[in-house]
Amino acid sequence: MNSTKIEPKYINKSNPRVGLIALASDFMIEKDFINVIKDRDIDFFVNRIECYNPLTKENLIKMSNKVTEVTKDILPDQDIDCVVYGCTSGTIAAGYNSIEQKVKAAKPMADVTTPSSAAIKALKKLNIKKIYVFTPYSKKLNDEVLEYFEKEGFEITSNSYFDIEADYDIGKVDQNYLYDVLSEIDLNGAEALFVSCTALPVLPIIDKLEKKLNTTVLSSNQALIWDTLVKINKNNSVKGFGKLFQEN
Repeated sequence: MNSTKIEPKYINKSNPRVGLIALASDFMIEKDFINVIKDRDIDFFVNRIECYNPLTKENLIKMSNKVTEVTKDILPDQDIDCVVYGCTSGTIAAGYNSIEQKVKAAKPMADVTTPSSAAIKALKKLNIKKIYVFTPYSKKLNDEVLEYFEKEGFEITSNSYFDIEADYDIGKVDQNYLYDVLSEIDLNGAEALFVSCTALPVLPIIDKLEKKLNTTVLSSNQALIWDTLVKINKNNSVKGFGKLFQEN
């Protein structure tokens, strides 16, 4: 038998690499990312982080302590262009700077985005100052989200919430029911509706909601994916997921 060694040929340039840290109990975030980026030259990798229920500030901070470890396991010893931390309330609880530092301890060259920081960036890009905020969280966590946006300089005209304590239950909310609830909201002078939480099935109904409410609708996953695409220069010509994607 002859055995021949053949020299491999390696690619000179790879696609932008995106690494998503998803909550272990999140049903939606990967699906939403894939639906938006599936026809783009992007290499997409996911690792999951243990989520502690009920969702409280203390448990969200506890979860964030594993960010460096989880980030390391996304293509170990390889560079990632953008690392995405997929938790809105978790970033608010731990603080963006803390999440960024933990990510960069594992991937020092990576850009970092989170749902809450991306939402602020999106609102400023759209020059929106008055928002209606909807969350699925408990009253206490809901109020912490409101406080975050107020500290960032936004006026909250009104708010409503589901009072769900476990992340895996948020992912089970019926999408048609969610549309019915959100489409009946009285915006009370708000310039936009922001729907918090990466686990809620909001992204597929955003276009429909914007038409029904005649206003801008933003969600955690929508803002997060938009900011990710901005960071890797792949944010052109995204249609079907709301007005935000028309902003370059």
